[in-house]
Amino acid sequence: MRRLVIKIGSNIIADSKEGLNIKRISSLVKEISYLHDSGFDIALVSSGAIAAGMRKLGLKKKPGDIRLKQAAAAIGQSNLIWAYEKCFKDFHKKVAQILLTREDFSDRKRYINSKNTIYTLFSYRIIPIINENDTVAIDEIKFGDNDNLAALVSILIEAERLIILSDVDGLYTSDPRYDQNAKLIEYVEEVTDELEKIAGGSGSLIGTGGMYSKILAAKKASDYGIIVNIISGKKDGVIKSIIEGKTIGTTIKPKKERLSSRKLWIAYGCRTKGNITIDDGAVKALLEGGKSLLPSGIMEIEGVFDIGDAVYCLNNKKEKIAKGLVNYSSTELEKIKGKKTKEIENVLGYKYSDEVIHRDNLVIL
Repeated sequence: MRRLVIKIGSNIIADSKEGLNIKRISSLVKEISYLHDSGFDIALVSSGAIAAGMRKLGLKKKPGDIRLKQAAAAIGQSNLIWAYEKCFKDFHKKVAQILLTREDFSDRKRYINSKNTIYTLFSYRIIPIINENDTVAIDEIKFGDNDNLAALVSILIEAERLIILSDVDGLYTSDPRYDQNAKLIEYVEEVTDELEKIAGGSGSLIGTGGMYSKILAAKKASDYGIIVNIISGKKDGVIKSIIEGKTIGTTIKPKKERLSSRKLWIAYGCRTKGNITIDDGAVKALLEGGKSLLPSGIMEIEGVFDIGDAVYCLNNKKEKIAKGLVNYSSTELEKIKGKKTKEIENVLGYKYSDEVIHRDNLVIL
């Protein structure tokens, strides 16, 4: 498998005067085309639509109003895809535009359809350029930033590597913009809470994500066994060098045991509709015994959800320990919580399953 996802942030290709930095885009396209000629399937996750639209609207700073932001995205998206189309044409490459919302990942059918569309484009040697559909996205369906989108796309298409282009060389021990003694962290064995704290902070005024969002994205992708590289997007030749095996920027090691595509969708794709608080015995059964969740271990139900919806499993400290798809609605669970499996039919008058969440539909967090 030779499949890459390359994430390009708006701070890499935006220009305060022109909207988009065509020279920089052309330079990146040259490298990407070289890899494409080498046999890689490549998907680009590119920001920049709002930045391009800001110039046309005469805005000097990123709008805070959601309607103005959506208008800027609508105006700028055509500029963004035109810029890529023009630059890739110089290297005899064809591109396709794909705009996604969070719902395209939450809904299983739309998730599979998105995957099939991208695979079909790959079969025709076309490079998909993916962005969030900011024109229609609202808080409830937004990814938050394109780093998160890039991680989800990497998982969706089962990529072997995710390359995130940043405005710095990689992850540092502290913010290099303010600390001259900051040191580059070249290799990350595992994304820990401590590492997340190091990466904490906001990004540029143009983009929505900082290093923190990149580390969270890397955590998602590495869970699936995907190598993640965070490198500078302002230097020529770095993408090619990474593929050739050179040590550049920060590399996040993938986990050896990757989750299945379905379990990754449960963990990161579908949105939760509620919480189920479980007792210590159920926690032990899930974490140590590899068991399914039974109604006898349920203490409390929060939220309104239906059969097949995703919920979090919480311990008695309200900490998230697992996520899964339920076999019963919240209304039904209120009636059978704390009951033994043999009592389900007597209480409800019917029984779908012995398990509230089957192990095959459960992911330990």
